[in-house]
Amino acid sequence: MFIESPQTLFFLEALIFASVIFINIAKKNSFAVFLYMAQSFVVAFLLFNSSLKESSFTLMLVALSVFAVKVIVAPYFFRNLINKHQLKFSVSTYLNGPMTLVILAMLTAFTFSSFFQPLSILSQENFNALLLALSTMLISVFVIINRKGALSQMIGILSLENAIVSFAFLSGLEQNAGPQLGIVFDILVWVIIATVFASMIYKQFGSLDVSMMKNLKEE
Repeated sequence: MFIESPQTLFFLEALIFASVIFINIAKKNSFAVFLYMAQSFVVAFLLFNSSLKESSFTLMLVALSVFAVKVIVAPYFFRNLINKHQLKFSVSTYLNGPMTLVILAMLTAFTFSSFFQPLSILSQENFNALLLALSTMLISVFVIINRKGALSQMIGILSLENAIVSFAFLSGLEQNAGPQLGIVFDILVWVIIATVFASMIYKQFGSLDVSMMKNLKEE
C-alpha cells in the first residue's frame, strides 16, 4: 500500500522538521548525528515509497543508495570522528538558547506567511507539508550559520540537502535516477573528505570550534 494521503506525508515531513529543530538545540554531537540519521531514514522511506508507486527499479536503487550513504555510512564516519577525538559535546552557538528558539519561531512563521502562498501552485494537497520542507531548509541554513562547531555545520549542510530532496518530492519535481545517484555519490565523497579535514583541524587546534580559526593568517 502506497503512502499518498496528505496527512501521512505531512506527518513524515513534520518528523524531518522536528529533527532539524532539535539539531539546533542539541548539546551532544552524538545526538545531533542520531537526529540526522533519523531524518535521512524518513527521506529514504519517501523515495522508496515513490519507487514502489512508480514501479521503478532505478528509483528503488536511488532510495537504497540514499539509505546506505545517509543512514549508515555518513553517521558511521561522524561517530568515528566523535569517538576518535572524544567530542562528547557540541561547541557553543553564536546565539544563546532563548534567542535561537526565537529565530527558529520567526523562520517558521515567515515560511507560513502569505509571502510563500504562490507555492501552492506546486501542490495544493501537500501545501502545508511543502511549507514545512521549506522551513526545514531555512532552519538548516541557520544551523550552519549559528553553530560554531565544524561537525554541526557539516550536519547542517546535509540536513539542508535532505530538506531539498523532500521539497522536490512533495512538489512533484521528478528527476532522472542518474543525476540523483550522482548526487548521492557526491555526498559520500564529501562526507569522507569533510571528516578527514575535520580530523586534521582537531589535531591542529585541539577543537572543532571554527571561531578559533578566524584570526588565521597566511604565512
